[in-house]
Amino acid sequence: MAQVDHVEQRREPPQRSSMPVVDAIGKRIIELLQQDGRKPFVSIAAEVGLSEGAVRQRVQRLTESGVMQIVAVTDPLVVGFTRQAMIGIKTAGDAGPIADRLCELAEVDYVVTTAGSFDLLVEVVCEGDAELLELLMTRIRTIEGVIGTETFVYLKLNKQHYDWGTR
Repeated sequence: MAQVDHVEQRREPPQRSSMPVVDAIGKRIIELLQQDGRKPFVSIAAEVGLSEGAVRQRVQRLTESGVMQIVAVTDPLVVGFTRQAMIGIKTAGDAGPIADRLCELAEVDYVVTTAGSFDLLVEVVCEGDAELLELLMTRIRTIEGVIGTETFVYLKLNKQHYDWGTR
């Protein structure tokens, strides 16, 4: 009997009803890769009870559908980025187009639409204060619909982990 993978393709824009469905084996594969992104497929296969080829196909489908990414995570300080900050942004009207513009900025690594005091939260990674100031003054605050920002400068990164599992 052929192994069936229960990951559906995601349509743009993603909606709850069209989000990929990940079964228990897919979740376990994700958890193992969160612990070690370079874990060999043969080792994962032994842990989840599939062939190496089946694991390889599932990982490909999980990445192609946008369920997960496999990336190298660096310490920004070690690679020359001495300033990180979270920027709270207040908007007028629809925050979606503003979020889209922010996603295009190279310094921006995280954008989330929120409820509360801010409409958007944006994390930025910069080479220093001068780059942060330029980004804020000339490229974020000038986006049409941005009516206010508040910048929270990171003094120390106490925890940043990506092994929280799939619960």
